[in-house]
Amino acid sequence: MDVTAATSPTSGAPAPPPQTNAVLSSDFETFLQMLTAQAKYQDPLEPIDSSEYAAQLAQFSMVEQQVKSNDLLTALTAQLGASNMAQMSSWIGMEARTTAAVHFDRAPLTISPTPAAVADNVQLVVYDAAGAEVQRLTIPNSTEPVQWAGVTSGGAPFPPGLYRFEVESRSQGSLVLSEPAETYGKVTEAQIISGQTLLVLEGGSTVAADTVTGLRSPTPL
Repeated sequence: MDVTAATSPTSGAPAPPPQTNAVLSSDFETFLQMLTAQAKYQDPLEPIDSSEYAAQLAQFSMVEQQVKSNDLLTALTAQLGASNMAQMSSWIGMEARTTAAVHFDRAPLTISPTPAAVADNVQLVVYDAAGAEVQRLTIPNSTEPVQWAGVTSGGAPFPPGLYRFEVESRSQGSLVLSEPAETYGKVTEAQIISGQTLLVLEGGSTVAADTVTGLRSPTPL
């Protein structure tokens, strides 16, 4: 079980790169030398308006401040990411409630359906890792959790692997609602990728941390 950051360190906030400040200082001195040379060798009959110097100096100063602001934001983002990772580390080993595919190892899975109230027929549809429908079961029109045993109609167990679930609600034979059903998957790792915190579930399924709607302690075997 790991906690990793794919794009930034997870300990402490790095200081703004010193090389950036050195480059800015060097560029600023070069800019002043160019302005001095421009003033020194300007045509006396057509002198350059002093306001142009002021405008150029102000423009360069704005760019300098923008770069410094970007460095500060980068450092702040890294610090927030480290803090978020520290919080996510406590999720490892917990079971996260999600609509993502979860690992089935022949132990029943708890499914949380949200059927349409007007439905007179509600079905739980099961898909494997390849997205193929492998089972369709009729369930009560209720938001109470149901257990998916993971066995075929003949009683044979489905092979271990990733499975996801959808609930289809029908009224008088017409489909009125079809949406993913939530279930629980064990969190094995937390990652930061492009500034987003992701949770890796048992079996390799990945889910954004902000889409998780619940956590619980692992179900005893």
